[in-house]
Amino acid sequence: MTDHRGHDVLPLAVNLMPDGPVDRVAELAALAEDRGAARCFVYDEGLHTRDVYVALAAVAARTERVGLGPGITNPFVRHPGATASAIATLDEASGGRAVLGLGAGGGLTLGPLAIERRRPVAAVESMVRTLRRLFAGERVSHDGDAFGFAGAELHYGRPDVEIVLAGRGPRMLDLGGRLADGFNLSYVHKDLLGEHVRSLRAAAGDRPFLVGYSTMLVTTDADLEAARAQLTFRLVDSPDEVKERLGLTPERVAAIRRALGDGGPPAAARHIDPEWVSAFAVVGTVAQCGAELRRLLDTNGIDEYQLPLPSVDGAGERIEQAAAMLTP
Repeated sequence: MTDHRGHDVLPLAVNLMPDGPVDRVAELAALAEDRGAARCFVYDEGLHTRDVYVALAAVAARTERVGLGPGITNPFVRHPGATASAIATLDEASGGRAVLGLGAGGGLTLGPLAIERRRPVAAVESMVRTLRRLFAGERVSHDGDAFGFAGAELHYGRPDVEIVLAGRGPRMLDLGGRLADGFNLSYVHKDLLGEHVRSLRAAAGDRPFLVGYSTMLVTTDADLEAARAQLTFRLVDSPDEVKERLGLTPERVAAIRRALGDGGPPAAARHIDPEWVSAFAVVGTVAQCGAELRRLLDTNGIDEYQLPLPSVDGAGERIEQAAAMLTP
């Protein structure tokens, strides 16, 4: 596999949580690049972590080839105009490597900031459309529920900055296929992967479109407990079809939300049945996980695996492990 610049790369991206020093985040990005990753994203989690764009600037300075960007940002924490400026500046600083990862934002990010999501899919659509115009150098006015522009212009953008959406609901999938350059399927129920990929490809039509897939590789008991914590806030925001498949009742959802409010994902993890993890994550020995991961990519027509790294602690070993799994 080669990237758009002709470099040999693996079908691998990493998503780094900047919960430690920015220098460590940049060091991990450089390791991922060295091991063949095509792209490096940095989580945008508000006050929970270091600032995403400061971290990405450090990543740009330590790398030469990988695409890089927020994975993911949203229309609510920052005005989309501020995001457009940050992405265009990052693109300039990195020699044209910026990628914009965009979604509706979740409770883990928005809750502590007392931000209410209003019409999130419509807000994301408006953000994609207005940022495309700004990156193309157009003068933009927009009067929307979530944000507005009044004759705004950006004179240092690149018109073809890649925009990748992420989400789990059918409306976001349809939007991604129609308007974005790619979509990252994050912690999707594995039985639904093929259906989601087909929907995205159908909406995208004949134009180039990159489908990514992100979930944990669970090879130890500690990984299993971490996966239970990761599923807490994701399952409460999942479509009803997924909740019904699991038997996740409204009462159970309410209990998870209360626990998240009291103590965050670690406190809420006790409400996640361990057997649910295998429906969303790749579970087994290292060899078994490698075989299943390659099978999921091949059989579902997925272009890239995105490795979630929810902490800088232990991230280097996880990068090495995932790269080994995907090396031919």
